[in-house]
Amino acid sequence: MQVVTRLYTINIFVTFIDNQIVMNKENIEKSENKCELQKILDIIGGKWSMSIIYALISDKKRFKELERMIPGISTRMLVKELKNMEENGIVTRTAFATVPPTVEYNLTPKGRKLEPIINELYKWGLEYIN
Repeated sequence: MQVVTRLYTINIFVTFIDNQIVMNKENIEKSENKCELQKILDIIGGKWSMSIIYALISDKKRFKELERMIPGISTRMLVKELKNMEENGIVTRTAFATVPPTVEYNLTPKGRKLEPIINELYKWGLEYIN
């Protein structure tokens, strides 16, 4: 029997031993045709990504400003999300040689193109959530 999901192909072999079913998984392979939507969600689909982008729409922000603007996010998670978004060209990171070090984050032109999408999601949420 072969089970096919969007991202993986799993071959399952079923054997009957003493009237019990024994299943062995073999060859768990990633599908080479990864869905385009999944690629998009890998870039901006993190739990906090939309909140970070929304916070940066108005202007550049320092790290602590972002941390205060997004309730519930941990410092570690904010660092992780910002690094991911920087690697994908959504935000830029500017470090200043000050004591203590100052870092500012800003949306790139690629990140700015997400503004109307996020604003529409926000409007949708206001209309349909409670």
